[in-house]
Amino acid sequence: MSATPSLLVELLVEELPPKALRKLGDAFAAVIETELRGQGLLAADTKTTSFASPRRLGVLLTHVAARAADRSERQKLVPVKIGLDEGGKPTAVLLKKLAAIGQGEDAATRLVREHDGKNETLFLDVVVPGATLQDGLQKAFDAALTQLPIPKVMTYQVADGWTTVKFVRPAHGIVALHGSEVVPITALGLTAGRVTKGHRFESKEPELEIRSAGTYADRLAVDGAVLASFAERRADIARQLRDKAPEGLAPIDDDALLDEVTALVERPNVLLCEFEAEFLAVPQECLILTMKQNQKYFPLLDAQGKLTNRFLVVSNIRPQDPSAIVGGNERVVRPRLADAKFFFDQDRKKTLEARLPGLEKVVYHNKLGNQLQRVERVRAIAKAVARAIAQGLGKQIDAAALIGSSDRAAHLAKADLLTEMVGEFPELQGIMGGYYARHDGEPDEVAVAIEDHYKPRFAGDELPRNSTGLCVALADKLETLIGMFGIGQVPTGDKDPFALRRHALGVIRMLIDGRIDGKDLNVEFTDLVAAATAVFGDAISDPTQAIADFVFDRLTVALRDQGWTPQEVDAVLSKRPTILADVPKRLAAVRAFAALPEAAALAAANKRIGNILKKSDEPEAALTASKLVEPAEKDLEAKLAAMRPATMAMFANGKYQEALTACAALRAPVDAFFDAVMVNDENQELRRNRLALLRSLHELMNEIADLSRLAS
Repeated sequence: MSATPSLLVELLVEELPPKALRKLGDAFAAVIETELRGQGLLAADTKTTSFASPRRLGVLLTHVAARAADRSERQKLVPVKIGLDEGGKPTAVLLKKLAAIGQGEDAATRLVREHDGKNETLFLDVVVPGATLQDGLQKAFDAALTQLPIPKVMTYQVADGWTTVKFVRPAHGIVALHGSEVVPITALGLTAGRVTKGHRFESKEPELEIRSAGTYADRLAVDGAVLASFAERRADIARQLRDKAPEGLAPIDDDALLDEVTALVERPNVLLCEFEAEFLAVPQECLILTMKQNQKYFPLLDAQGKLTNRFLVVSNIRPQDPSAIVGGNERVVRPRLADAKFFFDQDRKKTLEARLPGLEKVVYHNKLGNQLQRVERVRAIAKAVARAIAQGLGKQIDAAALIGSSDRAAHLAKADLLTEMVGEFPELQGIMGGYYARHDGEPDEVAVAIEDHYKPRFAGDELPRNSTGLCVALADKLETLIGMFGIGQVPTGDKDPFALRRHALGVIRMLIDGRIDGKDLNVEFTDLVAAATAVFGDAISDPTQAIADFVFDRLTVALRDQGWTPQEVDAVLSKRPTILADVPKRLAAVRAFAALPEAAALAAANKRIGNILKKSDEPEAALTASKLVEPAEKDLEAKLAAMRPATMAMFANGKYQEALTACAALRAPVDAFFDAVMVNDENQELRRNRLALLRSLHELMNEIADLSRLAS
């Protein structure tokens, strides 16, 4: 046997919650590895393999020592003046301290004197015996059970019928093997052994004896009909899904569904099934959602992404004749699809417009009224947003048409909340509204906007597809943000019940990445907030400043996550640019400027100028060029005056990189100015004029970003 064989630990339980299994398995393995490594029981090259199936959590670690190496440790005892008497002999206090750490009186001859920062203190170098594997594993196993991210704890009685324990699910066995030797740890009323169980129905033996740690996975796979590794089982399912899909069709790509199904089966077997083609008349989002959510099936899509009447099911058994499983799943899915068809047919008997009065009975928030009142606010905000966007794009867009379509889409956007389909599947709100709007004869522009008005719903989600959708989505999110902030319902810590952080990021993304006919949304964020706030009247407190701070905080985090440095982000956002579509261009300009050889000196000079202006208590005065006396200040003013018109034109036209590059030419005259000119001259007129020159320079250089933030 190897001097440091592998260690296997398995906890056999009843079926674990599938949505939590992957995290449970990873945490179980990670905690045991960390604890054992901290006790010196693992080699540097130990490899860890995690196991997690519906009925087990486990871990296999290679190169695990039976006992950790002894280690030297210097233990602090007592101050010298307390531990030794006038003759240098140990006092009763010292002897008691030595006894407490298992040392005899003879240890007094090995004492070391050191200063601990306060007193001269006595220390003793001792050898601490290394932990045994049984003690170390017991500690690690207990820590793993305590630290598991358990969604909900169960309380149950163990086999003695008396003792009560708490765990995520009732536990039935522990396996702990070091090589071929059992490590008899205990937990949850169980003592570890070498016996586990395989598949409930297909295991060759009711109980499986594991002879050595390294044979565990193969023994379970061959004789127990269980793929114990979550990762291997997941990969096997993904492979089978690809292989079993008919030519030209592909299973829906859904990592969360794949994880959940992996957590439901021990021996995956993918089978092809189908349903009646007549159900395809129902919107495919409804059919896909019911198959995934209720049955854990994988719908099959054609090359265009359109749903077909075939689907894949992941079975947990592998009979020679799978026809009964296929037939059973086809029968089970039929009522679900029939329900979806019934809801769809019933919903279309009533128009969205006719449903609107019912929203008056749906409470939105007790301080903000009902959903119908909210609809009216969103309509007003949507028109204001459309008006602002149209104004920003000038003659390139039909303002009246955009305002009209935005008003209509906002008017109908929430009506699908009262439909049967959305009542059954809340995830389909908006999507169903789009289908029903088309059925009602609404223009496609309006129907698409209704479908998209919740977008972007999460990080990476697509933006609304048309200009009307952008207006209504912005209005919907602004109404939520302003309303909730206006009544004091702001996020605190990790609590954000109204998803305001997500709403803020959605507004940011639309204002930065949104395009209409290929053009940026040239709208002032502050104008949108002001217009939306006005819609609430006296019903809320003014949240304008709090909203701005909140949105710019979210923007700061988002930009840093995208790879912009903290200095670049601070330089741009410290100016609080109100046209958010400009932010990426400003950041790119700042990054390009920072790469110039003149950047560091100019950033430092900019910081120096800012400090001078901040400390000055002189009233602001206009710059009078004729009153400059030193050659260096005259030269700086001349170069500044010469470049200002062209540079300001670049700023105005969004040519930020070119403008900042032009500013780099000021390095030499700025350096010369500070070398030769005393800003705070005793002559008040000279002092005020020089401060005016610096102020003019500072304003030009910091037009798009505070360059002093780049100074190291």
